[in-house]
Amino acid sequence: MSKKINIAIVGLGFGAEFIPIYQRHPNANMYAICQRTPEKLNAIGDAFGVDVRYTDYDELLKDPNIDAVHINSPIPNHAEQSLKALRAGKHVACTVPMATSVEDCLEIVKACKESGKKYMMMETVVYSREFLFVKDLYEKGELGKVQFLKASHQQDMEGWPDYWPGLPPMHYATHCVGPVAGLLKSRPEYVSCFGSGTISEDLAAIHNSPFAVESAHIKFRDSDLAAYVYRSLFDTARQYRESFEVYGSKKSFEWPLIEGEEAVIHTAKKEEHEIPERVTVPDFAHYLPAEIQDFTTKGVYDIADNTHLSFTQGAGHGGSHPHLVNEFLTALVEDRDPFPNAVQSAEWTSVGILAHESALQGGKILYLPDFEKA
Repeated sequence: MSKKINIAIVGLGFGAEFIPIYQRHPNANMYAICQRTPEKLNAIGDAFGVDVRYTDYDELLKDPNIDAVHINSPIPNHAEQSLKALRAGKHVACTVPMATSVEDCLEIVKACKESGKKYMMMETVVYSREFLFVKDLYEKGELGKVQFLKASHQQDMEGWPDYWPGLPPMHYATHCVGPVAGLLKSRPEYVSCFGSGTISEDLAAIHNSPFAVESAHIKFRDSDLAAYVYRSLFDTARQYRESFEVYGSKKSFEWPLIEGEEAVIHTAKKEEHEIPERVTVPDFAHYLPAEIQDFTTKGVYDIADNTHLSFTQGAGHGGSHPHLVNEFLTALVEDRDPFPNAVQSAEWTSVGILAHESALQGGKILYLPDFEKA
């Protein structure tokens, strides 16, 4: 696969993390960057040697040399920028979530079908080393029949940019919805969610969202499986934790409670004291082209002696960044849908949006649209 994809990165906070990964990937040409602030644009462009620079996103989309955009802008801009790019004939990779409304998720799915272009939501957890480890166990048959899945994302968002304060917890739920839906590539059918506790009045007033924690059950289409996910963002004491757990008939996997501890595998039909076993989750850099394998254990901000909260607080996102880049580029080169594709991304995002609506209605069951028929 020698084809080169011309990439433009939009948003250079978290987005700068991906520049050297694209620069070193054998199927990418790190062609352009876009940032509204000229000083930051030029500082990043000079630091990484990217010559084509834009402060205006609409002007970037007019550039015929750009094959694909990787969007890392604030959450409220994701849907609009994704739709503009697809309609301009560009492939899209976008940081999570896909959108802030189910209607916009539907529009993005339709735009992919109409344009023939690919969309991938860059969900980190489904390329974390923990998820890849469980996926490997599942594909080898070691889990047996999967019986139940559970995931959480708890984080203190105090001090984050101005679009975060007071955000409903489930409006940023893809880090826990993605792995429970993604392991078996299950399609969520409906969701029921409860809110618990309250955040401070000043935070609650921003989005009219009072809940400190939101917890939801997801039922999957054409399946006997359900999953449980829970989220917190403010006024809840907890070390950062993105967890994913799966319970099978032969083996089960449980995420460690505290960062730095080992995960646990439970094996059925053993003596009671032998059932649990602590395991070291391996790295999966060998899945990647040699040129980008070292990015599973370090990032741009290590190199530049800089920090970004999403990387440091998120434990490096489980080594996922080069896997995300590789999946997006490989899908484009092979002319196949990436994982997650537009329909999967819309489902994972909409679960969270509808879960919050359910919580506001006391746990009412709400059904997802059938995005495949959009």
